[in-house]
Amino acid sequence: MSPSLTCLLLFVAWTVALLLSVGALRVWRVQTGVARPGDFPAGVPHGGGRYWRLNRAHLNCVEFLPLFAAVVLTGAVLGVDNDWVDRLAVAIVAARVGQSLTHVASGGGHAVLVRFTFFTVQVLSLIAMGVIVASHG
Repeated sequence: MSPSLTCLLLFVAWTVALLLSVGALRVWRVQTGVARPGDFPAGVPHGGGRYWRLNRAHLNCVEFLPLFAAVVLTGAVLGVDNDWVDRLAVAIVAARVGQSLTHVASGGGHAVLVRFTFFTVQVLSLIAMGVIVASHG
């Protein structure tokens, strides 16, 4: 398996790990009587700040994953074997994990700037990967 495909699977695993974390917190809140099962409306902030940032970090992954998957899978179908594509895929996963951890850790101004930096790395890396893949075809 290529490093890019491995990175795609790692991105999926990270997204699922965040999902399970949100789910575990919801189950704990219901089991301890802090919340009822219907107390978690989609798109409406609920729970504490860190819980809501965890929820948003998961949704950020869900939003970016299809774009990353489209580029990686297109490259795989076209047989693109390029070290830069693989390096950029690693950069995307590393920056996504960094963005998620920063997002969950703090909502302060400095953390927002750090998150934006990680996001920028992902977007620029994805664009570069897309250009390389497109130029191969």
